Formats: sequence, structure tokens, C-alpha cells
Amino acid sequence: MCSPLHQPDGPLLPGASRRTFLRATALTGAATAATGLASATPAAALPQQNTGAVTAGWRPDPESPRFTLVVMPDTQYLFDGASIDKAPVEASLRYVLDHGRDENIVFLSHLGDLTESGQAGEFAAIGEAFELLDRRRVGYSVVAGNHDIKSSTDDQRGRTPYLDTFGPQRMRRLPTFGGATPDGYNTYHLFRAAGREWLVLALDWRPSAAGLAWAKDVIAQHPDTPVILTTHELVYADADGDEAELSGHGKHLWDELIAGHDQIFLTLNGHYWPAGRTTVKNTAGNDVHLHITNYQNRYYGGSAMIRLYRFDLARNTIDVETISPWILGRAGERLNDLERGEIELTGPQDRFAVPIDFEKRFAGFAPVPVRGPRPAKQLLIPGTVAYWRFDSPSHQDGSADAGLRVPDLSGHRNDLVREAVPGSAPDALRWSTAHHPDQPGHGSLYFDGSKPPLRGAYLRTENNAPLNTKTFRSGYTIEAFLRLPADWDAGRNAWGAVLGRRGTLGAAGKTSGDPEEPVATLSVSDGPGLQWAAAPLNQPGAVTNWSHELLRERWWHVAVVNDDKHTTMYVEGCMVARNPATRTTGLTTLGLPWLLGAYEYGGRLDQLMHGWLGDIRIVERALPVRDFMIA
Repeated sequence: MCSPLHQPDGPLLPGASRRTFLRATALTGAATAATGLASATPAAALPQQNTGAVTAGWRPDPESPRFTLVVMPDTQYLFDGASIDKAPVEASLRYVLDHGRDENIVFLSHLGDLTESGQAGEFAAIGEAFELLDRRRVGYSVVAGNHDIKSSTDDQRGRTPYLDTFGPQRMRRLPTFGGATPDGYNTYHLFRAAGREWLVLALDWRPSAAGLAWAKDVIAQHPDTPVILTTHELVYADADGDEAELSGHGKHLWDELIAGHDQIFLTLNGHYWPAGRTTVKNTAGNDVHLHITNYQNRYYGGSAMIRLYRFDLARNTIDVETISPWILGRAGERLNDLERGEIELTGPQDRFAVPIDFEKRFAGFAPVPVRGPRPAKQLLIPGTVAYWRFDSPSHQDGSADAGLRVPDLSGHRNDLVREAVPGSAPDALRWSTAHHPDQPGHGSLYFDGSKPPLRGAYLRTENNAPLNTKTFRSGYTIEAFLRLPADWDAGRNAWGAVLGRRGTLGAAGKTSGDPEEPVATLSVSDGPGLQWAAAPLNQPGAVTNWSHELLRERWWHVAVVNDDKHTTMYVEGCMVARNPATRTTGLTTLGLPWLLGAYEYGGRLDQLMHGWLGDIRIVERALPVRDFMIA
């Protein structure tokens, strides 16, 4: 649901044009070169420290559905004996600092091979670079690659320059650090994003049996937490564009750990090149996304390129992008020919989207609690003049009988009775247990209407219902739940109404617009979209609000709110664009019944609803979004 102020529910990811602008400006400080850089080699570029960014607090938004995980693969050629240049790494780390807020960066994972030879001097240099994150207490993880330690050993190898530099004694100062194996080579990290906890499991180049047992125990201790596994070697791809496959060691990790732990949904590794990815089903039958990213073979050892994994749980997507902040930060200067091709990578293995239905993918270990039904009296807020719901336990799926009477639960005697077009099938109106996930009543009615020929059934208030004469001079809120079936067709089903009033504009003395149109109708257009067309008391004709087009086979909540000055439509609690500025007060009435599931033209039935209708409530005042039925 959208917020009452109609603001985004978290920091929005910047658009491409804005993102490019930010990189070309704010990043300049992350890779500012010494005077004369235009004609110098890349190694001459020395980053200037953004002291303001370093001292400010690092506070990602833990509730926004949009957040970014930064991945840094093999940097070994930048830390090779006497050949050391930490500028590219520092530029990438400064990107994290400078864009932490607008990208909502929650964590950074290095995938190993930090250095070429694992020497103390090499680690001293890259360790100093990572102090940029330490000072801000930015969460990150590293893993040992085969160049960082003796490749023939496992995590029981003992003390190394890698461990001295990036061991638990350093990591435990970070707010995201969860713990480590006794040997210090395997760690786990926790961060909060999108309203939940996430776990990064960072495994050694060759985790021992004890290391794998520890990893299983960590996962077991966090049974409802999604896990991202990082390690140096897991999958590889033979050529650009090829689907990645498990290496021999990767197969071992898959069999011993990944396949049997459904919480692991994404793995990230370096070591091999080119970049690649694949998806494999685990033993629970769910997808595990296996990605390799490594650019050490490219110009300047990959220039500490980073991958941005932009999670968007609102869109059920991870957008992936690969950039070089070190080069991008100098884009306004004269780059050499090779640098121009390294600013960002846009191939199919470097820039792509991963569709994931997160709720469905995590349901096996962290199912979203189903919202239970709410008693009708809880919905009878001050000003409620009618409230109908279709969840009686005596009515399961099946036809609604001809004598159906739906009580007005507000107590104002606006009961509904069933009507049908002659010749319509008995099951033209059917009970259903289907409902919107946030609907108070767990039930609905299915209206099987269409034309030509006109057929179907609908509901109406009785002739003496108090609601019929209401003019709502002080404002109103009309709410309804609806869902359109997959076979909804504009040619047969357009303009079927959710609800409306009998009586024409002409009969009501309105002089503007089509006099045969009804005085009020909330209809499903040929889009299909929602149209609220109603004649206020103070206007000569109907004023119209329009929604966007609605997806079929999805439940929707709609609210039409009038504050005695203007009328505003909301879909799923979000204000739509096409709300007119016309001053509107009240609703015109001829004292005739309200209709549910039917639309009249010229005072005659013209179309009937094709789809489900759930709870419907009418309140004689303007409600804020926080008081809608979906709240």
C-alpha cells in the first residue's frame, strides 16, 4: 500500500540518466588524478579522500524494498609484489560511500584473490584501502582466493597475511559481522533490508569438512533468513555468452551444502573468466542463481570493477550492472583508448535482470503470514453508511440462489437483493472463497456477465433503502475489491460496472455531456481500467476519474474519495494520475437504487460485470489512506 502522503515507500533507485550524471560528478572526487593525468598512465591516478563522506554515518534504509549489494571480484593484478596500485580499489570503495544513500547500498562482498601472491606487503596495501569502509563501519566480507593463500591447503592452513589483514579481529568491528569458524577463514554476515534479515555466507577457497559443518549450523541458526553464498570458485563459463556450469570443486559445494539448503538462493564467485551465470534447481525444486564475475583479464587488471546487484522486491527483480568507478569518475577528462571501453560493461553477462518472485522463492523457509479475516464491526468506522461482504460460512463456492439477500452490515438497512437478465444461467452469480489478501472478508461473488447478448446477474439496493437518497454533501469514500478473470475481453465485457446509481444525467437536470449516462458509475473500461464518472451537486454534468490499466487475475482495491472539494481515485492505496482538479461537491441522486455489478445507459441495463467483487464499503466522509480497508 502507498503511504498517506503518496511518497515512495523507500529510496528510489535513480534513473539511468541521473545515475550517469551522478557518476560523472560525485565520483570525480573518488578518482581525481594528479595534474597532467590526461597524458599520464592510469597508475598515476591518485584518489582524493572525501573526508566529509568518510566521517558521515553509514545508515542504509532497512525497510525500503530497494537495496543494493556491491560485488568486487579478483583485484590481484593491482596488488602484485612491487607493482601495487590501490587507486582503482579505493575509487570503487568511495563509490559505496558516495552512493550509499541514493543506491541504498547495504553490503559489499569481495570474491577473493585480493592479491597476486599473498604477500604481507600486498595485503598491507589493500588492507589500507579497505580502511575507507572500516572508518564508516560499512558492512563487507572478503574470502581467500587461491592467490591469497597456498592453494593446496584448506581452511585449516593456519596463520597467513590474509588472515592477519582480514581475519575476524578486523571484521568483528563491523555491525554486520555475525561470526567465523575457529580458523577464521569462513565468516558470515547479517544485514537488514526490505524489512527482513539477509545472510551472506563467505566461504574459504577450500572449506574443510569442519568448515562446511559450521556453514550448515549457521544456516540452521537462521532458519528463516535468505542466504547469499560467496566463495572464490564455484561455476565457470567457457566463452562469452555460454551458460555457466559447476566446476569440480563447485560440484562438491553443491552436493555438500547448496543443494540441500533452500535458503541459499544466490551464489557469487570469481576465479574464472569470462563472466557467466546459470540457474540450477535445488532438492526443494527451487531455483538457485549461480553467478561468476571476474574482470582481471581486462585492461588494467579489471580496474577494480564492481557489480551492483540492485534488489527490488516491489518489482521482484534484481537488476545487475557492471561499472568501473575509477574510470567513470574521470569520464570528463581525456581517457585513453582502452579506458573508454572499460567505463561500464553492457554485455548480456554484465548487465542483466534476474526475475525472482521473492515471496514465492522464500515460502519454503519463511512463508509470509496470511492475513486473517477481520470482524465486520472493526470496519464500521464513524460515517459508515453501507458495508457489504460475501464471506458467509454457509456460502461456499456455488450458485447464489434467486432469493439472495445480502445484509448491510452497517445496520443502516441498505440490504442488497439479486436480479438477473431473463434467460441467464442460474450460476451467472456465484459464491467464491477467492479474496484480496488484505480484504477483511474472506469471500467474494463472481459475476458472469457479458454481451451480446446481454446476460448475467447483479445486485441492487431496495427501493426504500436510505442510501438511495444520500447526497454526500460533506464528502464520501467508496471502496471496493475486484478481480478480472483471464478471459475478460473488451469486446464482450467492457463497461461492466462495479457499482453505480440508477437514473440518468438528463433526468437529473444535468445539461453537460451525454444525458443518457447514469448519474454515477464505477465501471471497468475497455483498457481494462477503472472509470469513476459521477455528477456532483455543483456541476452541470459528470466529472471523471481514470485509473491505469489493471492486470487480469489479480485482486485490486479501489477507493474513490471526495472531501467536498475534489474527488480522488486510489488503487491499492496509491493515488492515480488522472484525477481532475474540478471542484466537486456531493453526488447527484434521483432517489433510485444503487447497483452492484451492473451498468445502465438510458435507464436500461447495458452491461454486467465479468469478474469477482469482494467487500464494498461506503462512508459519508473523506478517509485518509490509513483508514482504507486494506490498511
